[in-house]
This record gives sequence, structure tokens and C-alpha cells, in this order.
Amino acid sequence: MMAACISLDMQCAAVCYAAAQLMSLGSEQALQVCTICADLCRACAEECSKHQHEHCQECAAICRACAEECCKMAA
Repeated sequence: MMAACISLDMQCAAVCYAAAQLMSLGSEQALQVCTICADLCRACAEECSKHQHEHCQECAAICRACAEECCKMAA
């Protein structure tokens, strides 16, 4: 039941890390990765929000905030 949630959490963490690293390096590809990061963060937030666990609700809120910030970076 939680497999999709856990998988998306791990994918989201990986792409967030990659986006942060590329931004810190001043990479020209950072904006493209931020767009992917925003999409994945939104998907993670949607999945996590389906679960009533406190940590899932916190994760959903953080992922939504991250998606908004990534969209700003990619704009």
C-alpha cells in the first residue's frame, strides 16, 4: 500500500538533491532539472496526501512548497 509513496519519496529526494547540486554549480541544465523536480515533487505531494500518517501529510506540504520554488527557478 505504501510502496508507491516510498518510491516517489526516494525519487523526489534524488531529484531535489540533483537540482540543488546543479544550481550550486551554476549549471545551464539546472533549470531543466528544476522543471523535472517540480513535476516529481507535485506527484509525491499528491501521493503522500492520500495517507493520513502525520509524516505523509508533512511530506506532502514540503513537496508542494518545493514544487512552487522549483517552478520559480525554472521560470
